[in-house]
Amino acid sequence: MPDFLNPALPFIAMALAVVAGLTLSWLLRKIVLKLNRNRPELQATSRVARQPLRLALCLVGVRAALGLTAAGESWHAGVDHLLLIAMIGAFAWLAIAVLLIVEAVVLNRHSVDVADNRRARRLRTQMILARRIAVALVVVLALGTAMLTFPAIQALGAGLLASAGVISIVAGLAAQTSLVNVFAGMQLAFTDAIRVDDVVVVQKEWGRIEEITLTYVVVHLWDDRRLILPSTYFTTTPFENWTRRQSEVMGTVEFDLDWRAPVEDMRTELRRVLAGTELWDKRVGVLQITDATGGFVRVRILVSAADSAALFDLRCLVRETMVTFLQQNHPQALPHQRWEQAADDAGTAARRKAPLRGLGASGAAGAHAPADPHESQLFTGSIEAVERSRAFTGPGDEVFEERDRNLASHN
Repeated sequence: MPDFLNPALPFIAMALAVVAGLTLSWLLRKIVLKLNRNRPELQATSRVARQPLRLALCLVGVRAALGLTAAGESWHAGVDHLLLIAMIGAFAWLAIAVLLIVEAVVLNRHSVDVADNRRARRLRTQMILARRIAVALVVVLALGTAMLTFPAIQALGAGLLASAGVISIVAGLAAQTSLVNVFAGMQLAFTDAIRVDDVVVVQKEWGRIEEITLTYVVVHLWDDRRLILPSTYFTTTPFENWTRRQSEVMGTVEFDLDWRAPVEDMRTELRRVLAGTELWDKRVGVLQITDATGGFVRVRILVSAADSAALFDLRCLVRETMVTFLQQNHPQALPHQRWEQAADDAGTAARRKAPLRGLGASGAAGAHAPADPHESQLFTGSIEAVERSRAFTGPGDEVFEERDRNLASHN
């Protein structure tokens, strides 16, 4: 080989290696797509791995080409080390892309756009969390492998392993809360306590599980707010899961009406409303009187729907229709307040006109019992009552005279 080609040989080899890497990545992608041509979801998701595959194959080719053509050069060791670190990063990137492709393929095969999607939502939750754990492991392993390529770090490893016990205790105490949340997140995903898209009630707020991470859970509330809770909340605090086994739910609509409420007419109207709407799932539609005290009758309507969102709209529809029906056809059934006044007889009127007679201070009331035991006085009707009245007569004149004499003698 001519001498003028020797300096350019490594660069020619690198160019050929890059071309070979790009060609090989193109062939591999075509082969994979052809073998999986019946899976349209793979056509879209395979683009995620295109760039990391090209980069990894090109770096492998360049490193091999430099090893064959420039092994004796002074700069080869440093460049080879940089290429090695870049290869580690490229393969980590490729592994993460493969994990994303596997997740997308599995989730597309189990759609959640069906009526009974409990199994699909459980699998979706588990796949998302497993992919995140795997990505975290890949990143940690890639960083650790890249650091071990440095000789100084390798020498330091022996000292670090010697004190691993102390460091693990300190790290465990420092990261206790985070680790608890991580294990709580794994527990939620793989024990099927909650799943993505589950309808829950937490802290008196209604919403859907939007995202489950290793440390926290995002709840999409009904008014488009996001409630972010630590994973430990769902393992230590009671909460409502409306779609734990099935999405069908029941709800009530209650009215406090007058005693003249037309119950049968209301039942007929309820049947008409339920038959004319798609919100009702035809399982339960009942109207009952559940209470009749306090001047009202309580009418309760129990209805069912396919999910909580449909149930809310159905309850509003039934409530509005029933209120309009009673207003237009049975206004007497609306709540009324009644005040009734009993008719006074002649004796009651006479007693109201008679003045109240007080009791004398010297006990004259005890000697004169009222002729009519039903007179409107405080203590009347018996000798015992008259005797008890003396406790309310107060002291007599003789008590005041005795007190004056005592004061005069002391002065």
